[in-house]
Amino acid sequence: MQVLVMYYSKTGNTKKLAEEIARGVQEVNDVRCVLKPAHEVTKDDFLLSDGIIAGSPVYFGTMAAELKGVFDKFVGIRSQMGDKIGAGFATSGDISGGKETTIISIIQAMLIYGMIIIGDPLDATGHYGVSCTGTPDEQTAQNAVKLGKRVALLVKKLRG
Repeated sequence: MQVLVMYYSKTGNTKKLAEEIARGVQEVNDVRCVLKPAHEVTKDDFLLSDGIIAGSPVYFGTMAAELKGVFDKFVGIRSQMGDKIGAGFATSGDISGGKETTIISIIQAMLIYGMIIIGDPLDATGHYGVSCTGTPDEQTAQNAVKLGKRVALLVKKLRG
């Protein structure tokens, strides 16, 4: 079983959040975590992963073109992505900078791929996915770990 954590990061904040999410995935036995920036993600990463957690900085209220490009590039394998677990995360430079709409744009792409979408666990934020303004603080890092772990546990439950 495998979970792909993919991200685009210009300043490094989204990468830091992705690394915390990956830590959560790695807490679950028998689930392998693949952590990659968007430009390194391959078709095999998509096909071999039972779960995908995708993250982006906010670009005009939506995901960055670099992350969207991954979804666009692999649309030909859409029929093979059904029932995989999906989740999203986002970072922004401003407190009201569109983090939720960015996560929703990621979720929309995953829904079109036929994926099963989950948000943060209730003991984190209980919302669309983990997000932060600027560098992730300690609370955000903890929530990121919880999201990664939640996805990995669900993958294990459904695929194991």
